[in-house]
Formats: sequence, structure tokens, C-alpha cells
Amino acid sequence: MPLPTQMAQQLSKRILVIDGAMATQIQAAGLEEADYRGARFADASGALTGCNDLLCLTRPDLIKGIHRSYLEAGADIIGTNTFNATPVSMDDYGLGHLVEEINREAAQLARGVADEFSTADPTRPRFVAGSIGPTRATLSLSPDVNDPGYRSNTFQEIAAGYYQQIEGLVDGGVDLLLAETVFDTLTLKSCLWAIAEYAERHGQAPPLMISVTITDRSGRTLSGQTLEAFWVSIQHAPGLVSVGINCALGPREMRSYVEELSGLAPLPLTCYPNAGLPNEFGEYDETPTQMADVLGDFARQGWLNMVGGCCGTTPDHIQSIARAVHGLPSRNVDAVTPEPLARFSGLEPLTLRPDSNFTMVGERTNVTGSRRFARLIKSEDHEAAVEVARQQVEGGANIIDVNLDEGLLDSEAEMLTFLNRIAAEPDIAAVPVMVDSSNFAVIESGLRCLQGKGIVNSISLKEGEDVFRQQARIVRRYGAAVVVMAFDEHGQAVDIDGRLQIYDRAYRILVDELGFSPEDLIFDPNILTVATGMEEHDPYARDYIESLKQLKQRFPRVKLSGGVSNISFSFRGNDVVREAMHSAFLYHAIQAGMDMGIVNAGQIVVYEDIDAELLEHVEDVLLARRTDATERLLNLAERFRSQEGTQRGGLDDTWREEPLSQRIEFALLHGRTDFIDQDMEEALGVYDGPLKIIEGPLMDGMNVVGDLFGAGKMFLPQVVKSARVMKQAVAYLEPLMEQARREAAERGDAGRRKQIVMATVKGDVHDIGKNIVGVVLRCNNFDVIDLGVMVPAEQILETAVREGADLIGLSGLITPSLDQMVQVAAAMQQQGPAVPLLIGGATTSQRHTAVKIAPEFDHPVVHVLDASRAVGVMESLMSDDNREAFVDANRVVQQRDREAFAERQQKTLVGFDEACAHPLATDWDTVEIGEPEFTGLRTIDEQPLEELAEFIDWSPFFQTWELRGKYPRILDDPVLGAQARELLDDARTLLEEIISGKLLTARAVYGFWPAVADGQDIVLFGDESHNDERVRFPMLRQQWQRQGQREYRSLVDYVAPAGSGRSDHVGVFAVTAGEGIDALIERFDSEHDDYRSIMARALADRLAEAFAEFLHARVRREWGDLASLDQEDMIAERYRGIRPAFGYPACPDHVLKGRLFELMEAESRAGISLTESYAMMPAASVSGLYLHHPEARYFSVDRVTRDQVGDYAGRLGVPLPEAERWLAPNLGYDPE
Repeated sequence: MPLPTQMAQQLSKRILVIDGAMATQIQAAGLEEADYRGARFADASGALTGCNDLLCLTRPDLIKGIHRSYLEAGADIIGTNTFNATPVSMDDYGLGHLVEEINREAAQLARGVADEFSTADPTRPRFVAGSIGPTRATLSLSPDVNDPGYRSNTFQEIAAGYYQQIEGLVDGGVDLLLAETVFDTLTLKSCLWAIAEYAERHGQAPPLMISVTITDRSGRTLSGQTLEAFWVSIQHAPGLVSVGINCALGPREMRSYVEELSGLAPLPLTCYPNAGLPNEFGEYDETPTQMADVLGDFARQGWLNMVGGCCGTTPDHIQSIARAVHGLPSRNVDAVTPEPLARFSGLEPLTLRPDSNFTMVGERTNVTGSRRFARLIKSEDHEAAVEVARQQVEGGANIIDVNLDEGLLDSEAEMLTFLNRIAAEPDIAAVPVMVDSSNFAVIESGLRCLQGKGIVNSISLKEGEDVFRQQARIVRRYGAAVVVMAFDEHGQAVDIDGRLQIYDRAYRILVDELGFSPEDLIFDPNILTVATGMEEHDPYARDYIESLKQLKQRFPRVKLSGGVSNISFSFRGNDVVREAMHSAFLYHAIQAGMDMGIVNAGQIVVYEDIDAELLEHVEDVLLARRTDATERLLNLAERFRSQEGTQRGGLDDTWREEPLSQRIEFALLHGRTDFIDQDMEEALGVYDGPLKIIEGPLMDGMNVVGDLFGAGKMFLPQVVKSARVMKQAVAYLEPLMEQARREAAERGDAGRRKQIVMATVKGDVHDIGKNIVGVVLRCNNFDVIDLGVMVPAEQILETAVREGADLIGLSGLITPSLDQMVQVAAAMQQQGPAVPLLIGGATTSQRHTAVKIAPEFDHPVVHVLDASRAVGVMESLMSDDNREAFVDANRVVQQRDREAFAERQQKTLVGFDEACAHPLATDWDTVEIGEPEFTGLRTIDEQPLEELAEFIDWSPFFQTWELRGKYPRILDDPVLGAQARELLDDARTLLEEIISGKLLTARAVYGFWPAVADGQDIVLFGDESHNDERVRFPMLRQQWQRQGQREYRSLVDYVAPAGSGRSDHVGVFAVTAGEGIDALIERFDSEHDDYRSIMARALADRLAEAFAEFLHARVRREWGDLASLDQEDMIAERYRGIRPAFGYPACPDHVLKGRLFELMEAESRAGISLTESYAMMPAASVSGLYLHHPEARYFSVDRVTRDQVGDYAGRLGVPLPEAERWLAPNLGYDPE
């Protein structure tokens, strides 16, 4: 049910104000036992003091007075005095039988007072929210620390109590329900079940607001969920109209969570914090002015739709808050547009993105599939059974499948016990649970234990559509996703057509009829056993794989899954053959569209590591390539039954004869890892503990590396190889380190290295440069905390404060990151820490740092050009002797940059109208305009990487490694040549491994559309009639008047204008070579191999650019350009046409990528998505336009005037300040 009409109208105009604390006002009234008893309960047997909800019956005058005081203070919404009015709480006073009456009376009291104020001022209606508290029950947590599986109440008991409360509140006249102070999501889900039950009986659900409590700075609820996991868990809530945060924290502590939730939820957002954190007496000290200042800032940030106060707040607080938000716009809910992705949750969210790795569902917590697990469950060895689940998660399972179907077990009770026990294990509970049973009653038992969004495994049509619908409705009521098996009334589908027919029916019922999101569906088309000796079973695996392809094409938003071990049942007892079959099967199934599978996580062998002969025989069976495949595999299997692993040999060079310390130094200098474990073991017998080894020979060697790098005698690739050796050595010593650290601390000689917190800022996914800097700094004895990519300011600062960091380093590649860096600097000024701030990344500059970032922060802000400068900057800032001189010199340089920028601002910019009057001149009557072979979109699902390798431009690759020079001349450079050749050899070796192993996948979408230039916009149409406008790209035009300037270019000049009579086209494209890069990086990182990790990222970037060039060549041919060009000509762009990218100098606004990606359906077609700052994911992606004008060339728009930006904002449909924010680097004026 939507918001009440009047409330929705008010929210569209302004921020609504919620009242403050009810209990605080009741306590201030100084009540006695007689007030609670009244005449009606004078003879009650037990004390009633503290039963605040009862006052609705015994002191209605007091409750109405409190409501009135908040409305007079400026509240628009008042909450009923029913926070604890459920049986589980009221039974403590012997008043459980009065729940419905108390709630009804409370609603009527609030309704009456609210209506008084609405009548007095009809232009400002007041609303009543029925307050529903969390009860004292915790369905996700045991009240007995000695029995983690115990719960004091059942899901059904709590739901029944909530139903009584809801009946009373709705009957009493509330406008909506408010489930607040949620600290246990499972308890809330019982409330949601009760609301769904009410809706079923009464025809519709009342509007519902939900407000969660984040208990501390961990960012989690009391029951352990992250904020995003909580949001994923409750999206099924019937009647949900708003979500928010209240209680536990003061407004300052709540800041980052409010910001996060405002970006997650496409619903009105509420925030009503406590009046600060309790002091030592349990009192709240935050003044009305202090609260109002912070919450007013939240409103100005655009995060709020409704705001108020919780514990410790009074009418004075609400009055100040109301004044602070008066006149400020309500948050734009429509701006939050979540991607349609499959989302599940345990304590943490699991989002399946197009570029996500294969999702593994752990299979060993299944009594039918694991004899050990079954034995543990039957013997009631619950602790050991929980360890099986833990091993699955540690082995890489993203989800755990739990099946307790066994004839001698009470499966319902066992499911409840086991799920309650794993809920007490944070590392296990972090992942979502798949409740697996052939008995739907067992499934329900399991769903009543999950606070997260789980998955039901499974339902099917085998009992007909009516049972299917009934079960599906129940699943949806619990908020779970569902696996649908390929069964119908005729049995199990074993062929392609049968599967498709079943899933056509299932999809129609679930999506079109019952309202399931396609992302909440998982189709399991039945993996059947092959190599059984029965000829009719031979094509089972091949047909399953073909079914995946057709199902993925027909149902692109549905996930496809299966139980992988079924495929190899014929080889039970031969783990080598079974594991080879599983890996080979997964290799082909994943390529065909399989998203997830039930597997034994941790026992999947690498496809490339399978014995070549065994792999051939296995694939003959799986792909039904020959009629004797089964017999051949059976014969071969015996050879592998007792297969033992082989041992690797090692190299032995003369340097191995040197003393230990020299061998360690040699290994570090030359990047040799083959003996480092052996040398560390020897060192443990020579040095006094692992810390002495690290501080002694290892750091001595790294200091030599740092010195040589600083002197230009070692190059960055060599330094990264040295770091790989260091990391492997430390990893070997790590198990012994903790004890050594404690002992050193006790002796008082535990030294501390200087520490930096580094991060790629929020919205940006690029991190190669940052990773290189981190490696170089570690090589020079700095402690680096790398927070990764897309890191919000709050997390950066909190980490720096918590860890006591000496510096903070920010990185970014795209221009919106510059604004994020300014925000971080401003936040540091406001809340600390007062440490130097380092700025780096491809989009940053010395001048921008000086002009925009440094003025926001009173402490040193330093631009670091590249990794080779990082060490010197860090050492200068950390040096007692050099710091002051360095900071003064940096300040002088930045002041000069600001003055130079001010002078540049004064350089001549012509007016926008004059610039438009002097575009690139084109004779549109005679100019040759090519016509593409097709219009619309085409998709490349898997471009062979070997074809792209020929198009790689290696010069930028060497620049990534800070080897300056142009390929191929750099290979013969007298200084850099030897290192460049070695680096290129290593790159080509890894590239060959990537290509042969298909470790990365290159995908693309591209196409052509009829187009015109309409004023300053490029407009694309669906057909040649130009009646079907598909997208409009506003363009910017040059305005900087230079010597000899005769024209002011815009990309719009390269497209035939409307009314010219010419038929023109514009191409669009998005390519990626980054699918699979995360798994590859994870592999190298687990091997402590920074060198190959950075190399892989750099190669993925080069392949993406090569793909863009390769595709442009194809596009030019499809556009009729048949010119023959060699690779040098291609790299030098000696061809007709350009491929400008949004965010680059000719069209600097990244925002336009959003329109481009929507036109191309880039995420579903090519697996490329955009962050909130419009960075592309995967990072190794390229997108843009194809323009074929014969005079088209790249240029820079450079600086623009306010009149152009205002015109552009109008064409883009955004407010001027928003356009100025995105175009900040290009503004030729001060927007302030």
C-alpha cells in the first residue's frame, strides 16, 4: 500500500518532522505507582511502574499532553505510545490479554490530537504512526550462552503477538505502522509475517515504515547484520513505504550510515537519532542546537525525507530540528535506481553482478550427500557439524546448502536446531543459507530461522500448479529467493524441450502472476549422471549445457544452478576422476551461462591442472564426443585411483653457496622466490625470532632495493618482484609473529613503522597506480593499510584514526574522483585526523591539488606524481629535520599554482553565443558521409583474446611501470632497454597464460543509430524517420580564445545538423577485457605475488584498449572505410573518424555514460556497469561514440563560462550546481 496521499504530497514538498522520545517525557513527569495503576488496576498483584504503554489506559491525559507538546514544537508525525505493547513484553506485567485494547486506545489518543492540529491548519496535515518495538525477544540470538541453539520464543509466537498489536493500531486509526529500533532482523521478519497475514485477511497491508538500529561503530545491528545486508533482508516487507535509522547513536555517529542507506533505498528515508551517546550516568547530553546543526547538514546533503529524535530528545530538540530543516528540499527518492541484480544476505550481503565469479553453494552440510555430516547430526555432535559448515565457508562457499532429510531424523526440529547454531557463528552466518528439503514443512522451519535473505531449495510443478502457487506465496512472504527444479506433473525433464516448457510455465506463474522479481528466481534444470553404461544417459551433460544456453537467452535475469556432484555418481570412490569431471563440467557449464552450483567448496581442482589425458577422456564423456567414451574413461580411471601428487624440483645456482644473509639479499634483489621458504626456516635457527629476521636481513635487503630504486639503478618492475619475495618470506614467518610481537611489547622494544592509509576514493574502481605505490612504500619500510577501491570518506578517516596513521593517501582515475578528494580534505578539516594528505592518480595534478584540495585542509596536502616520488615525499614529511622545510616549499609552490590558475582564469574566453557562431565549418551539401552496414545493436559475447593481442599498444604498458619511452624503441634504450625487454617477456608469458587458459573474457556491445545535430546536442533515433528519439547527448563547445583561433569546436560539429537533408549516423560502443580479472588477482594475491597481480591488471587494461581499437577497425569497415593500415598506423590513429569517450577532454562529463549505457543495455549485453561516479566496472573497460566525419579529430573543450554551463545544465535536465560539480575541472569561473 502506498503512503497516505496527503503524506506523499507533503513529502514531495518538504522534509517531514517526526516527534521525539515518549519515554523521556514520561520519566520527566515523575510518575508514581498509582499513576500506572489508576482505578482499573488498583488491585493488580505485581508492580506496574515502568509499563509506559499502560498509561494509555490509566493516564490518557498525560499521553495526549506529550503528543500535543511535540506537535506544537513542529512535529508532522507522532508515534503512538505502544513501543512495548506486545504480549511478549506485556506478559511481564500480567497484562498480555490487554494488548489489542492498549494499542487501539493508544492509536485513538494520538489520532484525536493529530486531528485537532490538522483541523486548525488544513494546509499542514499531521499524521499518526503506530509504534511497533522490537520486543525483548531475540530470534537470532540465544539468551543462554551455553546453548547457542536455544530460543526463548518461536517465530510463530512472536508473529502472533505482533498480529494482535497491528489489529489494535489499525482499528484505532493510525495512518501507518512504524516498526522501529530494529536490532534483530529475524524478529522484524516475524512482524512482517504478521503484517502479511493481516493483509491476507483484510485485503491490503497498512503502509509500513521500518527503522533499524546500528548499535555501534561496527556498522552492524545487534544481531550482526551490516546495513546493506539488513536492507536486502527486508525488501519483501508488505506495505513498505519508508526505511531509516534510529536510536543507539547520536547524529554524528549516525552520519555515515544515513549516507549509505540514502544511496541504497529507493524509498523515503527517516533518521531520528538519540540526543548523543549516554554519559556515565545514562543521560543524554546533546543539546537541541547541537542535534539540529548535524541533522540540518544531513538535510543539506540530500539524505533525508523525515527526521526527528529518539532517546533523550524533547520538544525543544524537535523544535530546533524543525527549524533547521525548514525550507530544505526533501531527498530525491527517484534518484536512487538500484540495478536489477540477484541479492541475498546472511550477516553480510551477497550480490551477483554480471562480472561476479561463479557462485559456489557448499554441499557438505547435507545428510544425504555427506556421510560424515549425517553421522554427526545423528549423534547430536552439533559442534562438529557446525565445523563442517565452517569448512565450506573457509573453502570458498558463497552460500551454504543445508539439507537434513533423513528417514530417522525429525527433520523440522533438526533444521531449526542446526540453523540456530550456525547463526551464533559470525564467520558462517556471514553467508546466505539455502534451505534444502523435499518436505516443504522442513523448508518453512528453516525459513523461520533466517534473519538474512535466504534461498529455498526447492519447489517444482510436479504436484501441479495449485501446490506450486501455494508454496511460492509462502516463500515470498518470508522474503526468500527460490530454486525451481525442472519437474512437472509428468516427472523430471531430461531433454532441452522439456526443460524449456517447464520453465516457461514456472516463470509465467512466479513473475507475471505472483509478482516475484526474476532476480529472485534460480532455475535448476537437473544435472543428471553420465557414464552409467546406459546409452540414453550419454547426452545428459551435453544437453544440460545446451539447456543453459537457451535458458539464459530466454530468461536473462534468472540465475541458473545445479548440483554438480550428480554428474559423477558413476565414479563414487574415485575422487581424482570425480573432481576432474566436476571441474571440466563447470568449465563448460559456466561458459554456457551457469551462475551458481552446489559443490564441495575447497575441492574444485583447477581446469588447467587436470592431467591432459584424463581431461580428454572426461570431456569425451561430458560432451558425448564418442560412443566408447564411457568405457575408455572406466579403463583410465583405475590408473588414477591412487594417484599421488608429484614433487617439484628446484634450481641451484652458485649464489646458494653464499652466507645466509647474502642469499636473502640476493633473492630480494633478483626477485627469486624459489628458495625463500627454505632460507626462512634456516634463519629461524640463526636469528632470535621472526621479528629479528624481518628487521634484520629482510629489511636490510629491502633497504638496498629502496636505495637502488631511488638512485635509478633499479626499475619499478624489479622492485615489485622484490616485494613479492618479501611478502612470501613474511607469510612464511607469520604463524610465529604474534607471540614474538607480544614478547617484544613486554620488553618495551616493539618498534613502530610509519604508517599510511591508502584508498581509491568513493565511486572509482581503478587501483593499479595505488597498488604500485603501496609496493614501493612497503619496500622502504613503511606500513601500508590499503583499503581498496570505492572507499567512502568516513571509512578512510575512521581507519586512519583507529590505526593511528601518520598519513592518508588518496587515488583516483576519473574526474569525479577529484571532487571526492576535496570532500575528504574538507572532512579531515572538520573532524580530523590532522595528518598530511597525499594526492595521486592519473586524473590528479599539482595545480588542481593546490587550487581545489589544499585550501580545504589546514595541514599539508601534497600531490605525488608517481611511485618514484612517493618515498621521498613520505620521508620528508616524517623527518624531524626536513619536514618544516618541505612543507614550507610545498606551500610556496601551491601558492604559485593558485596565482597562475587565477591568471589563467582571466585569459580570454569568448561568450557562448560567439563560440556557437564559429563552429567547425562543413559543407554539408558535398561532404562524404559513410553509411554503416546495419543499425541497432550487436553483441560480442566472447572475443578471442589472441586477435586482440595484435592490437596492443605497449607504450602505455611501459608507462604503467614508470619506464618512460615509446615502444618498440624503448627495447633498445641504453639505460632502460634490458629491463624493458625482461618486462615485456614476462608480460607476454602471462598474456599467453591468460589466452590459453581463457582466464579473462572480452565482451562488447556496439551499434549504429541514425543521428542529427540538434543545436548543441547529438540526437540518436530508432529509425531513419527521426521520429523515435532514443537518446540525446548534450555537448560542450570550446570557448578559450587562442592565437589564430578561427573556430570553437564541439563534437556536435561532426554530425549532420537537423534540416541539412543529409542522412548521418553515430556509433556507440562499450568493451571490456576485465571479466575474470578479480579471480586472477585473488589467485596472485593469495600467492603473495604483487608483480603478477599488477601485471594482470595492466594487461587487462591493454587488452581493453586493444579491443576498442580492434572494434573501431571493424566499425570503420562496416562504415565503408576499406583503407589498409598497419599496427603503427592504427596506434597513430591515421584513419578516418574518432572514438571519443565521455569523461575525456572532448566531452568531459562522465554523467553522459549513464545515457550511453542505457541505450546500449551495456550491463546485460556486455557485463559492464557504472559506479555512482560513473566509473566503469570492470575497470578494464572502454566506452564511447564513433564519429565518422572526415575532419573529425580529438580536441580539448578546456574551460567554459557560466552561460555555457547554465545552458548545458538546462539541456541535461539538472540543476546548475549539479552540472558545475561534474564539470568542476572545466569551469572558467568560481561557482561560489
